Amino acid sequence: MRPSRLAMDLTPLRDSRDFRLLYAGFLAALFGTLMTSVAVAVQIYDLTGSATHIGLVSLARALPMVVGVLVGGVLADRYDRRLLMLATRLPLPLIAGSLALNALLPQPHLWLIYTATGLTGLLAGLGGPALLAAIPALVGTERLASAGALTSAGAQLSALLGPAVGGVLVAGPGLAACYAVDAVGLLAFSVALVFVRPLPPAVSHSAKGVRQAFTAVTDGVRYIRGHRLIVGLLLIDAAAMVFTMPQALYPVLADQQFDGGPGVVGLLYAAPALGALIGAATSGWTGRAGGHALIGAVLLWGLSLTGFGATSLLPVALVLLALAGLGDLISETLRSALLQHGTPDELRGRVSGLWMVQATVSPALGNAAVGFLAELTSARTAVITGGVFCVAATLTVAAAFPALRRARLSAPPSTSPPSRSSARVHER
Repeated sequence: MRPSRLAMDLTPLRDSRDFRLLYAGFLAALFGTLMTSVAVAVQIYDLTGSATHIGLVSLARALPMVVGVLVGGVLADRYDRRLLMLATRLPLPLIAGSLALNALLPQPHLWLIYTATGLTGLLAGLGGPALLAAIPALVGTERLASAGALTSAGAQLSALLGPAVGGVLVAGPGLAACYAVDAVGLLAFSVALVFVRPLPPAVSHSAKGVRQAFTAVTDGVRYIRGHRLIVGLLLIDAAAMVFTMPQALYPVLADQQFDGGPGVVGLLYAAPALGALIGAATSGWTGRAGGHALIGAVLLWGLSLTGFGATSLLPVALVLLALAGLGDLISETLRSALLQHGTPDELRGRVSGLWMVQATVSPALGNAAVGFLAELTSARTAVITGGVFCVAATLTVAAAFPALRRARLSAPPSTSPPSRSSARVHER
């Protein structure tokens, strides 16, 4: 394969001013948020000494987010998506600021961390479907894989630098510095959204329709149930996430398995991002890939995490986490592109919302499950068990859903929103 076909496609950034603004604001917010993820994990472990609590704080974010995305999915198909993103992002800097003030107290409040995490999840859920549904309108459906790879690359760069910087700041200036940087990044995202053009839904709705809007989520459920490919995408994503989320155990593993402190925690959080960046930099082929590549990427994720749990050598562990991150990047890019290609614009908000429910609940349950399993056995056993479960579940889903194995991406001839009959995902 020629190198030019492997290189990342930068066309969405070159051609769309609004996508550039959204992209820049998203990355600014994400950098601080990923620093905060390290700070919260370290602070929770310092306050409680419990891996279970680290997992539960992830669940405290996920449950309100589920409510948020169900409501936000309907709203994204009814109202201007830019205004929804802006309205749900503006309160977030204040929440990050409250975490910074709490960290400065002689005895920080555990309940405040849980409350702030829950509110953040709710607001992120309300605005998340609008963000996902806006991308096809900004870049065109033929560039969805390219936009997804760019977004994932930027996210993984933030995931590489954010946790590493967060670990350094926790060990140096302290937890409050991480939360303060997060507040600045979240504010930058809101400012960027001000300059993005309006993004009204493709189909207008009457007042009566607005009053009945929250019953419309059943349309999204019905659409998903009728498409075996989308069901397969949901299940293989769950296979990759449930019992296979070691992030909740990083502080424990850094202490017990690698004899390190906050700096090692930051490296463990950052290593998957390095592998994902390598995957993103060579992602040009993903626009022509499909189900087999997706299945292989999820298997790489599960096998790499199994090896990570089995080793006590930090350099080997970091390499395996990088391989896991590469697999996660490819699978995330393909899952998102396959989903968006097969969904008409008038349903994208609701389908994206239901997708985010699964994508939110599975990692949160995974973090809680591995934390609980680590308390019953050990952190190492929990990670190995999760990796083995991921491999077995992925093979089972692949065997049960031929539509997933046969799915292909191809560029449509125009940038108009796809309908059911013109979707560019082939289910033979």
